[in-house]
Amino acid sequence: MQALVLAAGKGVRMRSRRAKVLHEALGISLLGHVLRTVEALGADPVGIVVGHRAEDVEGAFPGRATFLRQEPPLGTGHAVQVAGEHVARHPERPLLVLSGDVPLLRLATVEKLLILHRESAADATLLTAALPQPGAYGRVLRDASGGVRAIVEARDATPAELAVREINAGVYVFDVPALLGALGRLRPQNAQGEYYLTDVVGLLTAEGRRVAAWTTDDPLESRGVNTLAELSEITRILRSRRAVELMASGVVIEDPETTVIGPDVRVEADAVIRPFTMIEGHSFVAAEAVVGPYVRMVDAEVKQGAVILDHCFLRDCVVGPGAVVGPFAHIRPESVIGPRAKVGNFVELKKTHLGEGSKAPHLSYLGDATIGPSVNVGAGTITCNYDGVNKHPTRIGAGAFIGSDTTLVAPITVGEGAYVAAGSAITEDVPADALALGRARQVIKEGWAAARRAKRAGSGAKHS
Repeated sequence: MQALVLAAGKGVRMRSRRAKVLHEALGISLLGHVLRTVEALGADPVGIVVGHRAEDVEGAFPGRATFLRQEPPLGTGHAVQVAGEHVARHPERPLLVLSGDVPLLRLATVEKLLILHRESAADATLLTAALPQPGAYGRVLRDASGGVRAIVEARDATPAELAVREINAGVYVFDVPALLGALGRLRPQNAQGEYYLTDVVGLLTAEGRRVAAWTTDDPLESRGVNTLAELSEITRILRSRRAVELMASGVVIEDPETTVIGPDVRVEADAVIRPFTMIEGHSFVAAEAVVGPYVRMVDAEVKQGAVILDHCFLRDCVVGPGAVVGPFAHIRPESVIGPRAKVGNFVELKKTHLGEGSKAPHLSYLGDATIGPSVNVGAGTITCNYDGVNKHPTRIGAGAFIGSDTTLVAPITVGEGAYVAAGSAITEDVPADALALGRARQVIKEGWAAARRAKRAGSGAKHS
């Protein structure tokens, strides 16, 4: 089986400079959703017909398809004509044709369509749906015996034809030789002055060829996207589908209406996802972990039993089993938080490995640091890892204690079991089990403040 995706449209009603098929729903572009379905079917080759902002669309999917340019765009039939030579290279393979803006189309539905096409030995098989209000969709016209006779676009339909509730979903499987023969006979005899792919159905039935149809149980699958409001609604549906799928597998999602979990995210049974949480990219949440509320994760891994508290942002990092992060923590790329470690409120980690059982409970920045197990990092600690040109590492050995308001000027090593006194600026390595103090000696001047106040009061009286 081969596939052809029609993605040349401008999407004028979206009022956007971006190509319509590159707008995203649940973190994946509209065309990306369709390509995932096509690729899951094992289609080969895959062609994509592009037109408006063709370079942008081609650049978004390098190596995933053959791109065919439709310039100028003269309708869906013309789009398939543009791909005729590409399609004709494999005349023995049925051709799946679908639009690039139907992200709700399910893999199982297309599989059923392909099976029907094969088993019925049809020259064309189309997906249909029944809608109470068909609106601008093309109507499927049937003959007296119930067979498909033609498809008529809404703009060209008579009042009687507009009363038909069965609509064309825009997904087809064609026998390639039959399709190519009919494409040559297409004419732009319609209100739009375009070459309609839907007219191929009538041309095939007129010459006695068999056209089959599969009616989906879920009319939403046929929904395309033409406005940003429709994009928002499609995204809501995808989000709901994903939540239902995960809950059916044993994931606790406390409030599906406010939770966003991407299609490539893995979540194990007995994980708990709390309200207003977004989990994106290729993130992973293990069993018994708790994430949220108000957490965003991108390409992050949270292992078994870990807890991510309120208002945290994690990107491209790993949180070990039993660890606790947050609230209000920022875990940046290449950071690893070890088992049962603690990262507290207003702590930022960047490319830092925090060892097993270690703690950074409050108000710290740890960058390019390797911190061993059972280390305590006091509030307000900063690793000065950047000298204006290069980044430098900080290493803190197992069991060390870093006092509050400490500045560690990298490159630097604090040995195992060492203590660093609060308020220190440490610029030299600290040996194991040593105490380091890097602060000025405190000076006290008795009565200084009282004398200053008296002087100011006398000066004010003199000038009054």
